[in-house]
Amino acid sequence: MNKRMLTQNAAFGMFWLAGIVAVLIMAFVVGYIFVKGFPGISLDFFTTSPRGGLSGDGGIYSTVVTTFYMIVVTLTFATPLGVGAAIYLTEYSANTENKVVRKLVTVARFGVETLAGVPSIVFGLFGYALFVSALNFGFSILSASLAGACLIIPVIIRTTEEALKSVPSGYREGSLALGANRWETTWKVVLPAAFRGISTGILLSAGRIVSETAIFFVTLGGSYRVPHSLMSGGRTMALHVYYLAMETRAFDKAMSTAAVLVGLIIVMNLTINMITSKIAAK
Repeated sequence: MNKRMLTQNAAFGMFWLAGIVAVLIMAFVVGYIFVKGFPGISLDFFTTSPRGGLSGDGGIYSTVVTTFYMIVVTLTFATPLGVGAAIYLTEYSANTENKVVRKLVTVARFGVETLAGVPSIVFGLFGYALFVSALNFGFSILSASLAGACLIIPVIIRTTEEALKSVPSGYREGSLALGANRWETTWKVVLPAAFRGISTGILLSAGRIVSETAIFFVTLGGSYRVPHSLMSGGRTMALHVYYLAMETRAFDKAMSTAAVLVGLIIVMNLTINMITSKIAAK
């Protein structure tokens, strides 16, 4: 018994150590970015746009606007398709007796799992070939959002599936026993119960949009001007960090932009967690 307790305590100690090390590494990275980037943050930094050239002059106003547009437009395309596909795969396809449909569902699941692991630059090249060139949308928010939607739809499908599977089957059985049909059960019982998991998947997808560079490098155009429509080009904050660090060599501005970017992701996480907690409580 003493040997088993010793083994258990040693295992728990290793888990605690691994968790503490991971948190310390994350805190060090975030803290380093904030310490290096904070001195360059000012009101003008938020209210002026990059001026182009190799000097790295200007602020990040246009990049913040472009990032906001990208999040809204991409999630507008991706969320209904991703959540809808996950609902069908989880709630409806399992009950079909058609062998052809079952085969198609198996192929669809394999495709989703495969696409979830494809590098973003591949989606970027696909978006460039289809949306930028073939459909003649040009380097624009529309082209980049459609390519970004292709990137995050597999993620939304997988996370939504897991959230729906976590809902106890008794919820469904009780709803059906009370006379509700399958759609009413899905809409009024299953989705509210799985809302927190679904919203977490959407949040992760939004975070990926904010942090991606490769896919937008070949579809968004990289303009430093403020976009005025879906057909305008632009650059996201993450893409702006890349340009500052690799092309202009303005590392101080790159660190300041990175600090704002990390802060934005933290605020997004805290806001969504607060909202989902309140909705789940209700």
